[in-house]
Amino acid sequence: MTSNAPGAAVQVLIGTRKGLFIAHSDAEREHWTIDGPHMPGYEIQAAFLDPREPTLGYAAAHHPVWGIHIYRTEDGGQHWSPLREVPRHREDDDASSLTMIWSLAPGAADRPGEILAGIEPPGVFVSTDRGERWQALVGFSDHADRAQWHPAKGGLAVHSVQVDPHDGNRFFAAMSAGGVYRSDDRGVTWRAHNHGIRAPYLASAEATCGHCVHRLLVHPAHAKRCYQQSHHGIYRSDDGAEHWQEISAGLPSDFGYALATDPQDADCIYCVPEESSQFRATAEGRLRVYRSRDGGTTWEALTHGLPQENVFVTVLRDGLTSDGLDPLGLVLGTSSGHCFASADGGEHWQLIAGYLPGILCLNAGHNGAAQ
Repeated sequence: MTSNAPGAAVQVLIGTRKGLFIAHSDAEREHWTIDGPHMPGYEIQAAFLDPREPTLGYAAAHHPVWGIHIYRTEDGGQHWSPLREVPRHREDDDASSLTMIWSLAPGAADRPGEILAGIEPPGVFVSTDRGERWQALVGFSDHADRAQWHPAKGGLAVHSVQVDPHDGNRFFAAMSAGGVYRSDDRGVTWRAHNHGIRAPYLASAEATCGHCVHRLLVHPAHAKRCYQQSHHGIYRSDDGAEHWQEISAGLPSDFGYALATDPQDADCIYCVPEESSQFRATAEGRLRVYRSRDGGTTWEALTHGLPQENVFVTVLRDGLTSDGLDPLGLVLGTSSGHCFASADGGEHWQLIAGYLPGILCLNAGHNGAAQ
């Protein structure tokens, strides 16, 4: 595939099972071009363009023969090079040290060069030099709760890491299956934050950890607002994850993976409902994005331009992203390799890429800065 689109209004990193592709839009977000694959043959589980240094970007790449790497770009995605180190529990190549890098995220806004990583086996790592070296946050990996964490279908992994946009000392991590954890001292100590999460698979309804979280988002516009898609329901917190309230009512299923928010509106959230954990495909054979404009009290299906018959695909936890523009742009990627975009908050969708390898993650930015 071709095309380099300097000055494009939106740039989307598309991580797939066979490499990284990049989608570029025009200023109206009507016409798109795709380039790639970069890192051909690798599974790209996580990727982002750094909003603090827009020419920098990072991608976590995995291959059963060629190994696990973090690639970095210094020219906005045109060229990628592997870094010498990866986050791992020990220096050996054994799977108990590193099986997969599931999550990468930028650090605090006032700390350029800081990156967080979540891995399997469960661990949270931080780099302060743009990925050159990594430090394990042992307060997490050696947590007293660890014996109560257990593998979900995809393994036991930290798949969501995020620095609180309002407090650079506060880190969040979520895993399947362990739950949501928060640190208020830059990763030295951690505490479980799962109060209110329904988890019928646990022995006790009062369990403080062991919950299977699929996706965690900390909202950039609201200092205390968090959302999560759990194994049983979508939840909202208004107090920094201290307490959770289920907001799944009105959806065709409480199961799913993907979430996205409008960075300017803490009450606007998007999800993609899927069938039960046995089937794990789009609910009722229809590809629908649901939107709530009131923090999850009510939901509406957004389907214009999306296929509505015999569609049995999966949208993974990082398979839905927003671009932060006004009106809000959204990009959706499926396990079948189809990528759809909306330039009006999800009201209308268009197919911008078909027949890519299965899509694992998306990250959208504009004018070189990612959201």
